[in-house]
Parts: sequence; C-alpha cells; structure tokens
Amino acid sequence: MKKISVLIPCYNEQENVVPMSEAVTELFKTELSQYDYEIIFIDNCSTDGTRKLLEEICQNDKKIKAIFNVRNFGQFNSPFYGMMQTSGDCVVTLCCDFQDPVELIPTFVREWEDNGYQIVCGIKSKSKENPFMRLFRTCYYKAIRRMSDVEIIEHFTGFGLYDKSFIEVMRGLDDNQPFMRGIVAELGGKRKEIEYTQPKRRAGKTHNNFFTLYDAAMLSFTSYTKIGLRLATFVGFFIGIISAIIGLVYFILKITNWNGFSAGMAPIVVGMFFLGAVQLIFIGLLGEYVLNINSRVIKRPLVVEEKRINFEE
Repeated sequence: MKKISVLIPCYNEQENVVPMSEAVTELFKTELSQYDYEIIFIDNCSTDGTRKLLEEICQNDKKIKAIFNVRNFGQFNSPFYGMMQTSGDCVVTLCCDFQDPVELIPTFVREWEDNGYQIVCGIKSKSKENPFMRLFRTCYYKAIRRMSDVEIIEHFTGFGLYDKSFIEVMRGLDDNQPFMRGIVAELGGKRKEIEYTQPKRRAGKTHNNFFTLYDAAMLSFTSYTKIGLRLATFVGFFIGIISAIIGLVYFILKITNWNGFSAGMAPIVVGMFFLGAVQLIFIGLLGEYVLNINSRVIKRPLVVEEKRINFEE
C-alpha cells in the first residue's frame, strides 16, 4: 500500500484547521481508501487558538501530525521544511484556508499513478480574489518569465503533488531561502499542470500584505533573474553617453557664443536630481541582491521547531 503525505502549512487558522483535517481525512476514507496516509500541519507560530486545536486533533487521530515553529519563519521556509519531514511516496501540499480545493487531490494522485508524472501542479486559471490583485499577479508572472532563464510557472502557488524522488532532490539543496515555484520549474522532472478556479477563503483573513508580497517578488527576482544588474550597467552606460553628448554641445555653444549663451541653473538642477534618482534606484536594487546573498551565506536553519506531535522517535 502506497503512502500519501498531505502537508498543510498554517498560521492563525483556528477557523479552518478542524474543517480542513476533516475534509482531508474523509477523502482518504472514500475516494483514496486504497492508500495509507499522513496529514502534517506545520504551524508558523500562530497567535490565536490554532495550536490548541491542532493538539486536540492530533490526540484524536494518530495519522494527523503537527510541527510547531518557535516563531514565524515566513511563507516559503515553513512549507519547504515541512515537505522534507514527510515520509510518503508522494507529498500533496495545500493551504489551510480552502483556497486550494481539497477535491483536486484525487485528480493529482491519478496523474501521478497512471501517467507517471513526478510533479502535478495546480494552476489558478481563474480566481475569485480581488481583480486588481489578479491583474497584478498576472503582470508579475509574465515579467518574471521574460526576464528569467528559468520558465517560472504562472499562477502556481505551490499547491500540487510531488513524488518522493523530487522530495529527495529538495533534501539535497543547501538553500535557506527557498523559492518553491522556481525550484519546481528549474529542477522538477516530468510535470503536469491542472487548472482550477481559486475560491475565496472559507473563513478568516488573508495574512498577505504589501511587505510579504514584495518580499516574495524580490526573492524570485533576485534568485532567478540577472536583468536588474544588467539593466544598471546598460542604463548607466546610456546615461553616460547622453551626458557626454550634452556636455560637448554645451561646450561648443559656449565657446562659439561666449557672451550670448547662458546655460542657466535649471538644466544643472534637473540633471542632478535625475541622476541622483537613477543612482538611488539601482543602489536599492543592488542592495536586494546583496541581501539575498547575505541571507544564504549566513546559513541559518530553515525553521526551528518548538515541538512536534505524533512523529515516531
């Protein structure tokens, strides 16, 4: 009997953890009854009643396990670490807010079993989220795909199935800043994409904000593109040429009409502010690359556990 691991990252999901555990358990009792299974919740230091509910769930069902982090380690580290703690022949990851449809799991499993796909990705072809956010995400994915040497998967959040062979590849990575979407696109084997319509959250509020979205965007940008540094080089070279031409023109005009030609302060002020703004932008962009390098060089652990429940010693 093959074993399927289901990983569910959560943070402040007290309204969803019990219904989610019941929905996944029911699925394995009906449509996937021929498989052994484990359900692992990895909690990113929730501050509501999520942990207490998880302890009760684990006490009532030994197939449900839990990992409690000592603090919030972010939206990428915690799921990546959780996937490496699984023991199944494949791993299914989904969010605890029901925006990743539980009913798609049997479809993922069939593609894995019958057609031999190592990775089955859930792709949001449509979404009931804010239309503006949908448009913003679409533009972001298309921009990253054009700038990256790796074909980043559009509208892929990590929801999907991963064969244990790919999990072993992940275990071999020495990366404490993992970007799952890029890793799947770069290192994943035979892959199948399943489209679905993303529903709204079942309950609670999203924990994403401008800073978490910006952090995700910069992690992908600095990890899988070179264009930021190349752009700084090319723009600097172009501005240097234009500045030299303007300087030469002003010099000739002044030499040929010493008393009649007056450059004035306006061009100087505008030029200084323009060049200063360009420099600050590219210094900030360079800082993002340095920050990414620094985070990886320090070699901090992905997460630090506070405790785990129902794992064998």
